[in-house]
Amino acid sequence: MTTPLKIMSLAGDLANHAYKRQGLISGNIANADTPGYKAKDLKAFSPKVETHFAMRASRPGHTMTAPNTRSAEIVMTSTLGAQSPNGNNVSIEDQMVRSADIRHQHELAIGVYQKSMAILKASLGRR
Repeated sequence: MTTPLKIMSLAGDLANHAYKRQGLISGNIANADTPGYKAKDLKAFSPKVETHFAMRASRPGHTMTAPNTRSAEIVMTSTLGAQSPNGNNVSIEDQMVRSADIRHQHELAIGVYQKSMAILKASLGRR
């Protein structure tokens, strides 16, 4: 029986989030001239990390805890550009900035995966 490594699972979740987000952003760009279209994006990636201890606060309001979920919730976004007269709020410039951010997320996920594989190989005595 094998135990999945949490770091590998986390890297896969981040890559999957970037994949889904890129699909929404490309849909926004494709609908840049569609009357009434509202830009969509996913909420920021927040992994669910399970720990064996609970956080404690030394005073009320010391820590702000929010439930972390792996589900990707689609949200309507406010873009940097102004809304066009036909009700469309897609800004190509804003979408390109978001696309670059997605690329960085994906590269981070791939980098974590590659480094984890290198560590595993080194621990087994392989190169």
